[in-house]
Amino acid sequence: MAAIIQEAARRRTFAVISHPDAGKSTMTEALALHASAISQAGAVHGKSGRRGVTSDWMEMEKARGISITSAALRFEYRGHMFNLVDTPGHADFSEDTYRVLAAVDCAVMLLDAAKGMEPQTLKLFEVCRHRRIPVITFVNKWDRPGREALELLDEIEERTGLKPTPITWPIGTGGFFHGVADRAADRIVRYTRTPGGATKAIETDLTAERALAELGEDWERAKDEIDLLSAIGADHDQKAFEAHESTPVLFGAALSNFGVGRLLDAMVDIAPAPTPRPDVHEDPRPLEKPFSGLVFKVQANMDPSHRDRIAFVRVCSGRFERGMVLVHAATARPFATKYAQSVFGQERATIDEAYPGDVVGLVNASALRPGDTLYDGPPVEFPRIPSFAPEHFSTARVRDSSRSKQFRKGIEQLDAEGVVQVLRSDVRGDQSPVLAAVGPMQFDVVKHRMGAEFNTEILMDRLDFSIARLTDAESAPILARQRGVEVFTRSLDGVLLALFTDEWRMRGVMRDHPDLVLNALLADTRG
Repeated sequence: MAAIIQEAARRRTFAVISHPDAGKSTMTEALALHASAISQAGAVHGKSGRRGVTSDWMEMEKARGISITSAALRFEYRGHMFNLVDTPGHADFSEDTYRVLAAVDCAVMLLDAAKGMEPQTLKLFEVCRHRRIPVITFVNKWDRPGREALELLDEIEERTGLKPTPITWPIGTGGFFHGVADRAADRIVRYTRTPGGATKAIETDLTAERALAELGEDWERAKDEIDLLSAIGADHDQKAFEAHESTPVLFGAALSNFGVGRLLDAMVDIAPAPTPRPDVHEDPRPLEKPFSGLVFKVQANMDPSHRDRIAFVRVCSGRFERGMVLVHAATARPFATKYAQSVFGQERATIDEAYPGDVVGLVNASALRPGDTLYDGPPVEFPRIPSFAPEHFSTARVRDSSRSKQFRKGIEQLDAEGVVQVLRSDVRGDQSPVLAAVGPMQFDVVKHRMGAEFNTEILMDRLDFSIARLTDAESAPILARQRGVEVFTRSLDGVLLALFTDEWRMRGVMRDHPDLVLNALLADTRG
């Protein structure tokens, strides 16, 4: 038991959240580079001839320069085991990001120095707030023209309600980045970029006298701003950080590898280690109890040559050993763990053991779905991960009827993975299910994967619905008779959803039938 507690204490499990194009994939690779997990960083929008980002493996990701799927990178740094869970950056895949955030203990909020708090960043921050996940802020792209550092701090506090407490402070305005003053370590560090920025930046420690001599007015300005920060009490407070009341702030440039190593040091020094996780009865599960884990992500065909299916499991308690037979809480059936891996893009490594905070990829996990619990010993189950409110709807049908079997199999698999929500009704039948998505790009993923993985071309027709509400069996018949309303059963969990063409139609139905059950889903911006 003592060994489990000790191993858990050195785990750091986190995700990077950001608006698209803020540099999340580049930051992921830069962190791996600094931890010596890879030898050379790639970039999504890099120079000709540079590698693509290791974590972006799907063809659509490579073509569009975005992250759609999630991966988990496992590496050691300063005697600590890191689990960096990569997340989709595009707003259309917010639901997948939410599932990932169910598995982490901390988040790094990445801001573009020129754009500050963008809408998707704020939306993901609200998920962190909801889950009480501590947030470290990294202001990225300081090597490009951007906004004033103090202005960005004001915006962070105004938009998030968190008190920003800079750990490092930039020397030089955006686009003229010399280095940082490390307030926590009492250091002045100058950065020198290596050719192409694909390897670690060169760091040089400066004395205050040398900084003044070499950096002149930029150092004097930074020093005045640091004095102001100290005067207003913008200093790191660990209790306030863990209580989600403040956010430590660092400045740098992931593409040039400036400040990335300092972010890793901050993760070691202040990011929280795993703590007991509440089960469905809201009883915290002690870390030293027998193994338990939460499935937060299921992904098929990450290895095209094997056509396998991997379930990503966050270890919540106990010690995982490859080969152990666990219990699947949803079915009470045994689940063997012969093939356990660490997965990052198409790169894999076998995991023989894991401890609380670790992320394990279980291969051939056809029975597992996001939100499922696996355990050893006495039964335990963690709260399921709720679904987001879909806002886009489309019917799907197979172009070639001879591929109907493959069509059904593919739709069922994508539904189980959480790529889209699949809705069915007696009126429309099973030949043309309705797909529900948070963003329209999810439909592009469905069409791509159905063709690439199931050799089945599908036709999709958009529907006019834009709002979904949870309802019940008593309300469903009344709703089904209303104009501009249809009622469906969600395949994954059997809940009833009422779809409305627009908010005006929904309000009218609610006014005429005030006793009907119409409950909002998670992350629905409408009342």
